[in-house]
Amino acid sequence: MEITLVPKISTPRPLSVATVQFEPIVGESARNLAAINRLVRIAKADGADIVVLPELAVSGYNFRDAEEVEALSGAVPGGPGADVLCQLAAELSIYVVSGIAERDGGRFYNSAMICGPQGFIGKYRKLHLWNNEHRYFEKGNIGLPVFDLPFGRVGIAICYDGWFPETFRSLALAGAELVCVPTNWVPMAGAESVAEPMANILHKAAAHSNGMFIACADRTGTERGQRFIGRSLIIGPDGWPISGPASADREEILLAKIDLSSVAETRALNSFNHLLGDRRADVYG
Repeated sequence: MEITLVPKISTPRPLSVATVQFEPIVGESARNLAAINRLVRIAKADGADIVVLPELAVSGYNFRDAEEVEALSGAVPGGPGADVLCQLAAELSIYVVSGIAERDGGRFYNSAMICGPQGFIGKYRKLHLWNNEHRYFEKGNIGLPVFDLPFGRVGIAICYDGWFPETFRSLALAGAELVCVPTNWVPMAGAESVAEPMANILHKAAAHSNGMFIACADRTGTERGQRFIGRSLIIGPDGWPISGPASADREEILLAKIDLSSVAETRALNSFNHLLGDRRADVYG
């Protein structure tokens, strides 16, 4: 891969990114979609061009059994939840990234979809399943797609994917400038004694080491005994938060005005060093 080490002057590509933090209720898809409709409209009124929603935002997360997963899943695109999200994006002329339970024949995936003013754009299936997700979902099998949008190149990751540096490195090497992360973060071991969740630390490090924007939309609440930590945030390509972290327990919309043209300059650290160009692929692949 040929990478220019000295940044070129590029045309600004500004946009406003929003993350929506709220509490989906498992099994109550109509209620969840109503909340999404309300919150995306607020984000749009605040100037958002692209909105990121939590993991499994339509269905809720902590399923009782496989039958419940089947009842709450749908085709992507073409299922009822996916269609509502696409219609909302088209009506508001906005881009929406949302976690969604996907049914593909007799198989089920913890997925995320992206839709925009023209409707459905694409989807991603979670690569790294967490805990009981292994009981219900197949591992993702469509790789890490990067979507070409009018303002730049956008990738998607979901929750536990963020614990694997390869996720963000692969997306960066494929040209992603912004990665949207629908997530349902849970407390990690030792979290009670520290102020900052490990999830925030990992995603700040990923943004810094890959020179990319990362927008994480978490959920709140306790669902069937499982607590979620909130703390959504939007991170710049230097690794520092530019909006958030949000609270641990409140519904919130974070908004950040960003410029994707800054990614190339951020990755070029000086005349000699480049975050991607310095990789020793001859040693570690």
